[in-house]
Amino acid sequence: MIISGKVHVLGDNVDTDGMIPGRFLALSEPKEIATHIFEEIDPGFAQRVQPGDVIVAGKNFGQGSGREQAPLGLIGLGVCCIIATSFARTFFRMAVDLGLHTVECPEAYRVAKEGDLAHVDTKMGLVRIGAQEFRTTPLPDFIQEIVDGGGIVPWIKCETARRATAGRA
Repeated sequence: MIISGKVHVLGDNVDTDGMIPGRFLALSEPKEIATHIFEEIDPGFAQRVQPGDVIVAGKNFGQGSGREQAPLGLIGLGVCCIIATSFARTFFRMAVDLGLHTVECPEAYRVAKEGDLAHVDTKMGLVRIGAQEFRTTPLPDFIQEIVDGGGIVPWIKCETARRATAGRA
């Protein structure tokens, strides 16, 4: 998938507890969760992010509690991709399951500045920040298919329908 968006730069060890405070964990609608993303750390963050924007962050993005509301809130804001030096394993898995694109690219973090334009080709493993382009390892095809399809639940529904149709042929 090809993604282009304005960059929002975050640091290392971005914590899910900071993304969405515990008092909002009862929320389940992405748009509602989105209004509280980084509320206690950066109160204006949710207002600055526009649909299609990209987060560029340092190492261990999504560390802390395994809160599905964190990636859901980012999706609700319209964040279409997170480029990070590395991801916490649980956050990465939740992002895949929910259809949020994630790309590991340490070089992008080193050069990215707030407001830069990012272009990402998740299938080819290319990341461009401003005029600088970097190669990264693309996700395996089956994971790319899940993320491109909107997450694991839509993928399972599609795959189940495909198999049912193939069985009738």
